[in-house]
Amino acid sequence: MSIAKPWQSILQYNTIMIMRINFKRMGERVMNQQATAGQGQTRTADPVKFRSRPWAATLILICGLIALVFGIAVSVSFGAADIRLSVVWTAVFHFNPDLTDHQIIRELRMPRVLGAAMVGASFAVAGAIMQGMTRNPLADSGLMGINSGAGFALAVCFVFFPHLPFMYLILYSFIGAGMGAGIVYGIGSLSRGGLTPARLVLAGAAFSALLSALSEGIALYFNIGQDLAFWYAGGVAGTKWFQLKIMLPWIGAAMIGAIVLSRSISMLSLGEDVARGLGQRTGLVKLAGALIVLILAGASVSVVGAVGFIGLIIPHLTRYLVGVDYKWIIPCSAVLGSLLAIFADLTARMIIPKHETPFGAIIALIGVPFFLYLARKERREL
Repeated sequence: MSIAKPWQSILQYNTIMIMRINFKRMGERVMNQQATAGQGQTRTADPVKFRSRPWAATLILICGLIALVFGIAVSVSFGAADIRLSVVWTAVFHFNPDLTDHQIIRELRMPRVLGAAMVGASFAVAGAIMQGMTRNPLADSGLMGINSGAGFALAVCFVFFPHLPFMYLILYSFIGAGMGAGIVYGIGSLSRGGLTPARLVLAGAAFSALLSALSEGIALYFNIGQDLAFWYAGGVAGTKWFQLKIMLPWIGAAMIGAIVLSRSISMLSLGEDVARGLGQRTGLVKLAGALIVLILAGASVSVVGAVGFIGLIIPHLTRYLVGVDYKWIIPCSAVLGSLLAIFADLTARMIIPKHETPFGAIIALIGVPFFLYLARKERREL
């Protein structure tokens, strides 16, 4: 029987200890992998988080509302007869019906400016919803046949029902907007390969041109061209308080619905299959979103006419500033759209102070180059 030497016992002990350490490390590694897999499964169950900048959105909302109040005050004070801001303050909070300046502010300028703010917010939110639901960067109520459909319906109403109450005009504009959107989507889907952003825009542009020509033909034939011309170019000069009172519940309800629907639109903007996989009822979301868009666009067209490009410009700017979460895109788009409409109307009045320039023309000067840039970018990506 051989006796183990001391160094052999030490070597055997070290080997056993190394094996124990290796087995311990292997066990820890397996446990870590299982924990990581468990965390991965937990993450998939967590709510989807969208890239956003809440601090930027909060800053836009606060500064935007301050700028909105300032813009309203400046816009009300400027006109054919300039009025001091102190008089505007007095007219708003201490109205005196015997003063001419107070009458001008209360009855003429305030409805005009508030109407511009409302329709700017409506067009911007409608454009944001359309771009999110369709994943089409060129989507806008003015380019998708919605505005022209509402305008054609109103032109028919002006001819055959000239004394129709404004409430019914809004309802007819809803119907016209829905028919216009449905026909454009139908035409865009007829070609082989299905519906694409480019085909949708081409179908919308062609159908909008057709409806515009029909509206102008109706106006000339029935001798109402002068009544329709300024309205069809887009302007808020004739906005009255009763129109705003009728519009406000519709637009307010649609805005609340858009905010409630914002998370579903964010998921839908990732793709219909992704949204369906996350548990969204995509058909119901699209139906609710389309109804909100028709209400916002139809009510706005009934007041200012066929104003385009607000719903194209503002959502892109908002996404660039706050990210892709529609929880922030929708309220920020409303504020920025109101600012654009108010300052466009102010600029339109400053060009020729004694004459009215449609503010839709001012917005088109910005919107057309922006649309061409987006179309060129979309073509490069395709």
